[in-house]
Amino acid sequence: VLLASASYCTAFAPNSSLPKAKTLLSASNDLFVDKTDIHSSVSDYYGKTLSKSSDLKTNACMTSHSANPTVTSCIKQVHPAVIAKYYGCGFCTPDILEGMTVLDLGCGAGRDVYIASQLVGPNGRVIGVDMTTEQLDTAREYQEYHKEKFGYDNVEFHQGLIEKLDEIDSLEDGSVDIIISNCVINLCPDKDAVLNSCHRLLKEGGELYFSDVYSNRRVPQALREDEVLWGECLSGALYWNDFHNLAKACGFKDPRLVEDAPITVNNREVQDTIERGGDKDLEFFSATYRLMKLDSLEPFCEDYGQAVIYKGTIPRFESAWSLDDHHYMETGKVFPVCGNTYNMLKQTRFEEHFEFIGDFSKHYGIFDGCGTSIPYKSASGEQASAAPAGGGCC
Repeated sequence: VLLASASYCTAFAPNSSLPKAKTLLSASNDLFVDKTDIHSSVSDYYGKTLSKSSDLKTNACMTSHSANPTVTSCIKQVHPAVIAKYYGCGFCTPDILEGMTVLDLGCGAGRDVYIASQLVGPNGRVIGVDMTTEQLDTAREYQEYHKEKFGYDNVEFHQGLIEKLDEIDSLEDGSVDIIISNCVINLCPDKDAVLNSCHRLLKEGGELYFSDVYSNRRVPQALREDEVLWGECLSGALYWNDFHNLAKACGFKDPRLVEDAPITVNNREVQDTIERGGDKDLEFFSATYRLMKLDSLEPFCEDYGQAVIYKGTIPRFESAWSLDDHHYMETGKVFPVCGNTYNMLKQTRFEEHFEFIGDFSKHYGIFDGCGTSIPYKSASGEQASAAPAGGGCC
């Protein structure tokens, strides 16, 4: 698990000035008093407390849906010992990866690294970073196995914290095409440091494509101080609107929701801990986002009368392709888009797969209902957004 160290983002980390809360779920008597303790506690939880996926107490760090056939085929090539130590909450495999440089934040035992290794091919490169010794030991132990299995070796693993990525010689600013992360950023007490580092490392037109845990409201302090709830990916969950604002502040101007699913705790002891403080209505979601690094993006969805036509040329998507959860584009059909969507397709690796209609010469105003309600389709009825999800409106 990859974490960052201290910065100003104290809203998302336990406050050392408050008394230590003790619950039935506390893994030790000493709860978090500073971010170093969080690092060591989470590292111990994933390195020593958990030995396999079934040791998790909730489904927050479990995948809720099936992988596509390509990813399923890749998973079958990964060693079972690596699979057994997978604790992610989604499939972080964006389309069109061949030849790309991919960075996996919080790579753990390397499952997603070895999946991406197959998808980028021999001309691509995959870099995994994690802070947990036991996890990395497993990843490296089977590196030779996967080299023989794939016929090439294009992966590397590094141990460290996210604020020290500049100490990895093979990583330079603007050198990465795609950053993936699977249920890890919520474990970090300094999420702004994570997103700022991602923005710095990505090439222009690159993206952060990741799955993580979010909440329908801010997680109370008492829950943020519980070690097991933190390790189970719940205590560190970001309130969805705080995440959207944070992403924009770090340079990702238009966060796009790809998919989401509700998280059911399914553990009476964990649920009692949450409800004891009067937080029965606190809801958690597993969600996948894509954050594009594009200077041309605007804060809102502006209408310039533009449209695109999908050519049907992205592998496996001959009939239609989705940019996010509300841009499903059928092959050959004119699809109206806002200026941001236009640029997300025009100024990235997706350009060759589209025809583009219009320009930015005339502005027709903003699209209505731009991302002010909870974006998750899986949210309870009274909270679900009536506007299109993910912050986009076209």
